[in-house]
Amino acid sequence: MTSAAEQLAQNLNFSSFAKAEELKKRLLFTLGALVIYRIGTYIPLPGVDIQAYANAFQAIQSGIGGIFNVFSGGAVERMAIFALNIMPYISASIIMQLMTSVSPHLEALKKEGEQGRKKINQYTRMGTVVLAAVQAYAISIGLESTGSVIDPGYFFRASTVVTLVGGTIFLMWLGEQVTARGVGNGISLIIFAGIVAELPRAIFAVLELGSKGAVPTLVLVLLPVLVVGIITFIVFVERAQRRILVQYPKRQVGQKMFGGDKSHLPLKINVPGVIPPIFASSLLLLPTTAASFTAAGGDGGSSWLSYVVANLGQGQPAFLLLYAALIIFFCFFYTAIVFNPADTADNLKKYGGFIPGIRPGQRTAEYLDFVLTRLTVVGSIYLTAVCLIPEMLRGSAAGGSIPFILGGTSLLIMVTVTMDTVAQIQSHLLAHQYEGLIKKARLRGARR
Repeated sequence: MTSAAEQLAQNLNFSSFAKAEELKKRLLFTLGALVIYRIGTYIPLPGVDIQAYANAFQAIQSGIGGIFNVFSGGAVERMAIFALNIMPYISASIIMQLMTSVSPHLEALKKEGEQGRKKINQYTRMGTVVLAAVQAYAISIGLESTGSVIDPGYFFRASTVVTLVGGTIFLMWLGEQVTARGVGNGISLIIFAGIVAELPRAIFAVLELGSKGAVPTLVLVLLPVLVVGIITFIVFVERAQRRILVQYPKRQVGQKMFGGDKSHLPLKINVPGVIPPIFASSLLLLPTTAASFTAAGGDGGSSWLSYVVANLGQGQPAFLLLYAALIIFFCFFYTAIVFNPADTADNLKKYGGFIPGIRPGQRTAEYLDFVLTRLTVVGSIYLTAVCLIPEMLRGSAAGGSIPFILGGTSLLIMVTVTMDTVAQIQSHLLAHQYEGLIKKARLRGARR
């Protein structure tokens, strides 16, 4: 016997979508917000010599600048007003999550419910402004060092800080509006839109290199198969869950019996999401970025920095080993911050829930920690495989010209955001069908 929700889900079709007026308004609002974001990625930063900056960007696109350019939808390459994108907000959110597990004040705010969450969000926004200001000032200094500024000086630095910080704050506000009035997570959709916008150009670049003989025909044939296989693997793992049975005891209130229900505590295999690959890539490409800026500034660079860059190139054994080690480290580190087994065990005990065969309290926390550790091991191996297979291909002589956008991190972001958005669309359609059933039931009751 299928449940009512499953029967409704099976009946979802285009006719039910056409009748969902509220969902169509949300989708149009989301598309309009993404169009505004894309327009902003083409508005250049005032005072920048575009031609000189284009020459300087060629030297740094193999470093961390290439990653940020992909996530910003090409705004870094064009040095647009949205060049910082939403990355300062993501960094501030991660820092706040780290501080929540360390600071007793923030931990108490987290447990206060809606009011505490609003206060933490306010702190996150303030941290976003600070991080964006620091990064914008560093960008202005870097632009002046590469000779990409028409009139360098304090006025240019101040205008750059104001413009880039304003762009980040606007995107933060736009993402929150999409989350509240649109469909999907607005912050994730902004990053998703930037990656998808650069995807056609990356595909055409690979095809052009194949026509010139820079990429072998065998790689061009196997690349789509590899991408489809990675996407299928990502969908399979991201939908997988470890469900822990939770039992609630029966209780008698007056002459009625309540409770006795069974529920599940779902634990994902990949709890940290795309955070570990992004952090690992950024840390590994910092030496390459520093060497590129040094070369662009006219300095030959130190010998030790050149040695590090040579050994941390794509496909090099040191790069692959450090990349895998950092992904695994950030998987365990971020999972320990996001999921607290002791708090979960206390909440279960507070509401009378227990895991069959496990004593409530400390034993339950130990059991959850044991299960979560095993899941994190599997999840870290999964993330390492997804990110290393494209890197091995890009680091080889045959696939060295394949863009970063076709790597595992970009595919992971696109697939997870797509799955989350589709799930929210289905939930809105289900809610619309439930409303239709309620209205029909009321009309029948009125006739009777």
